[in-house]
Amino acid sequence: MTAQTREKLACSLTAETTELLPFLPYLLQDFWALGSDPDVITGLIGKYVRIYEDTRVLDLGCGKGAVSVKAAQNLRVKINGIDLFPEFIQYARGKAQELGVAGLCEFAVGDINESVKTETDYDCVILGAVGDVLGNPAETLHKLKAVIKPGGYILIDEGYRPEEIKRENVKWRGDDFLTKREWLELFEKAGLELIKTISSSDVADTNNHDSSKGMAFITARANELIEKHPDKRAIFEGYIRSQQNEYDDIDNDLVCVTWILRKK
Repeated sequence: MTAQTREKLACSLTAETTELLPFLPYLLQDFWALGSDPDVITGLIGKYVRIYEDTRVLDLGCGKGAVSVKAAQNLRVKINGIDLFPEFIQYARGKAQELGVAGLCEFAVGDINESVKTETDYDCVILGAVGDVLGNPAETLHKLKAVIKPGGYILIDEGYRPEEIKRENVKWRGDDFLTKREWLELFEKAGLELIKTISSSDVADTNNHDSSKGMAFITARANELIEKHPDKRAIFEGYIRSQQNEYDDIDNDLVCVTWILRKK
């Protein structure tokens, strides 16, 4: 993995420095779903993707497999999940086994930048809340198109900045967030048809509860690490700050969306 990829990976997981990467599995041990809502993703696939016995789904940056396992459970699709953290992949395999879908789920440790060069002919690909790990938005769409069949589907979990919100208002990665109009223009240029948008306002409003609960977990784990590694206090305290900033942005200044797109 290149240094640039490591930096993008750290940023996608709200880490200010790559020095935090080895500690992220510990910091995130209280979460199964990391970013994407498994019910939303599964619902969109079930509604818009024609399910056959041999339907194949690719979950890039699958984390601990929450989306993959849910899709396999509910839709009985074959799904491949790829993530760079061995701890996440081990957990995903365990959950698939526990919930009786190990035969439908295949999880592998890998760099998704390499995976998009070799994985092909999928009916659907999922990219859930991984930021710019695959490049800028235009590059990301191009790479996702390459792994699916003609007429295949792309699901992207992202956030956009409302037109009235200035970039400097966004505390975490403010320069990275496009407006909705900019995203729609990119979809058109990439030859992708927008089928459906699910925004945070379309889902039960549990943001406040989830934010406070999530911050409590993260703060507790970060403080445990500070006790074990007092020389790294600054990076753990930085993670608490950046995670709080991200929650604040989501609650106040960004619109979180899941898009399902069809390859023309």
